[in-house]
Amino acid sequence: MIELNDITYGYDGTALLSGISLSLSPGSFHFLTGPSGAGKTTLLRLCYLDLTPSRGSITVFGVPAARLGRNDVAKLRRRVGVVHQDCGFLDHMSVRENIAMPLATSGLDPAQHAAEIDELLAWVGLTDRAEARPAELSGGERQRAALARALILSPDVVLADEPTGNVDWEMSLRLLTLLVELNRMGKAVLIATHDMNLIRAAKSQVQARVLRLRRGQLDMAGADL
Repeated sequence: MIELNDITYGYDGTALLSGISLSLSPGSFHFLTGPSGAGKTTLLRLCYLDLTPSRGSITVFGVPAARLGRNDVAKLRRRVGVVHQDCGFLDHMSVRENIAMPLATSGLDPAQHAAEIDELLAWVGLTDRAEARPAELSGGERQRAALARALILSPDVVLADEPTGNVDWEMSLRLLTLLVELNRMGKAVLIATHDMNLIRAAKSQVQARVLRLRRGQLDMAGADL
């Protein structure tokens, strides 16, 4: 669904990523690890076409990214759900309204998708917090709301950037379980994380591959978990 082939990307003339190749196929599950500053977030942004590589090619759902215009990119992004590290909620809007935002920006009427919003709220355990403002949520509630927002357009690929970075261990496991459930529905999942305990905990739930960014290179860290 998303393929990166020999990608190079950098800032101010310095390559942050070099020779990166990656394939996210239907039903695949990957963890992306590496130290802070290694380029994990940058790699995710390349996957959903928020950045353009200086070298190499990206293919998204069978279409070369180089051939896509702005409107084409916007349409394809609807098939990729992104859980951002900082959540990026609008604080004056309720949880329900924040989750519905991708519908509105895609030209859809949230009122006509009320049932799907309710279903997502129930799935992430936030039915009782639907009318709360983001500032009233705990760290775990914010991350679950961010996951619900990423899923409102029923994407084929889910990219999560440090989704458990600001929550306790119990909530980390709950979020992992939700992401595993998505994978079992056939969605490709890529989680950027520095939490090796989370990766080890996934062993009993899912077959996954670990990708490690080091000095601009992407290594497969051995076989399936």
